[in-house]
Amino acid sequence: MGPRIAVLGTGANGASIGADLTRAGLDVTFIEQWPAHVEAMRERGIRVQMPEETIVTPVTVLHLCEVATLRQPFDLVFVLVKAYDTRWACELIKPYLAADGLVVGLQNGMSLDDIADIVGTDRTIGAVIEVSSNMFDPGVVNRQSPPSRSWFAVGGLSAAAQARAGEVAAVLGHAGTVEVSDDVRSSKWMKLVANAAELVPSAVLGVPLAEAIAIPGMKEFMTEAGREAVRACLAAGSRVRPIFGMTDARLDDPEQYAEQLFDAVLGHFTLPDTRTTVLQDWMKGRHSEVDEINGLVVAVLGAGSGGAPHNARVVDLAHRIEAGELEATPANAALLLA
Repeated sequence: MGPRIAVLGTGANGASIGADLTRAGLDVTFIEQWPAHVEAMRERGIRVQMPEETIVTPVTVLHLCEVATLRQPFDLVFVLVKAYDTRWACELIKPYLAADGLVVGLQNGMSLDDIADIVGTDRTIGAVIEVSSNMFDPGVVNRQSPPSRSWFAVGGLSAAAQARAGEVAAVLGHAGTVEVSDDVRSSKWMKLVANAAELVPSAVLGVPLAEAIAIPGMKEFMTEAGREAVRACLAAGSRVRPIFGMTDARLDDPEQYAEQLFDAVLGHFTLPDTRTTVLQDWMKGRHSEVDEINGLVVAVLGAGSGGAPHNARVVDLAHRIEAGELEATPANAALLLA
């Protein structure tokens, strides 16, 4: 009998990954906080629209308030809430986690320590996710990178957890290519390097990523934000290591590798109309993960000219947009590039 699996947070990425696991015949329960989305999935299943095909999958789904009705523990929990929601989500699911159960943080940012603080390092699996998708209607996911073009890395925070990372990789392999990392903290930093360059800087302009980099000076600005992030990674005690299966990674030149990571995202995981998750959040009137991404770079290096001035500028404009003082428009390029 296979593991009992929960997908905690079934937005665009969580729902599409959960659907992949369900179609593989695994025992999967969706847990979701958007009531209309829950009801749509109960009525019609989850509809995942991909470039080559559309698949509708019937799923088992619970409202957050129904978690208290659970009687059987989960062996494996994939957490796909926003990074800033990690702690409460892990507290919610902790009573329903098997004694030897694992929690996998399939999120942006460095949420692995928050997970470990709640459920313990031996039950924490860090993960890197590279999936392009969006959701604007309940029950419907637009997945731009199907499993054949989705990529993950997993690894444990302790020796005991690392010994079981292969179990997680085998399950997640139904949703994309999976690598077992021998240093998942560093792997997550590498994804943060790519995210610092692309997620918020392009969202500040209010346009898809491909349009953002076409604005004169923006690709260079975004690349510098990534380079600052790789310096923060090294300053935090982590190391440069390959992700996305990049066999040509310039590990001997960290700042050149930051540019390679950004180019890999643009070349392999992005379509012409891809909007980053941050822009999607703002389009829905939601708070973004800017503090967990660009804000972390600033926290490690500082905001001044010797620290992370590009990321600091991104954080400042993002906060002004979320406060309603600015709109996300291409005109903000002048503020970023000033």
